[in-house]
Amino acid sequence: MNDYLAELHVHTVLSPCAGVEMIPPLIVDEALRRGIQVIAITDHNATANVEAVQKAGWDSGLVVIAGMEVQTKEEVHLLCLFDELEQLEAWQKLVKESLPAKENNAEFFGEQFVVDETGEFIRNETQLLITSTTLSFDEAFMKVLELEGLPIPAHVDREAFGLFANLGFIPNYLPIEAVEISTRITLTNAYKKFPSIKDYAVIRSGDVHYLCDFLGVNHFHIAQPTVKEMKLAFRGVDGRKFFVN
Repeated sequence: MNDYLAELHVHTVLSPCAGVEMIPPLIVDEALRRGIQVIAITDHNATANVEAVQKAGWDSGLVVIAGMEVQTKEEVHLLCLFDELEQLEAWQKLVKESLPAKENNAEFFGEQFVVDETGEFIRNETQLLITSTTLSFDEAFMKVLELEGLPIPAHVDREAFGLFANLGFIPNYLPIEAVEISTRITLTNAYKKFPSIKDYAVIRSGDVHYLCDFLGVNHFHIAQPTVKEMKLAFRGVDGRKFFVN
């Protein structure tokens, strides 16, 4: 087993709410500077920059997990993490089909840039990404599982796009492995305010939109830095461990 420090909620310049510095090489450099070994790229309803960040991190030792932050029709954000790009591509196809046919208003929402591994501009994404899909929370959750991914309800403590504010509860009929809390609340206070999360592993993320947002407090003791191993760590299988400092 090995120990890994992870930040599982990182945006790039493809997310219109992210800073212009959120390009692959700077993301990789900042994560490594902070001693983080694993990150997940989770842009809003989109995945076009995932492979670029993976390429930027290839020779650095940083593991870059393929992901997305999807917005369900209930306006709940769900982190969707995958081990393989093929899984991510299948998920992206489904999400794209479930997005409304609207163009992004860059002046209002912000630019949506697709870049290469050096951060060089490739194209603007014209599809509106800051919006809800037609997928329900349950549908999105189960589809990610069908693709052998890891779905994690994002920043459940927040009023905006959080699980409790929008659904009112954690759907305990779903096989949820973990939930995420934001930097706005400590783990101790989250347990007090939302007692039901004690039944799940709880990750804490920076929801990184700017380089200064990196948190890196999720510790995994696992055989290798994969989504599959993270699932086992959340369950405490065969000596695998997970904790937040």
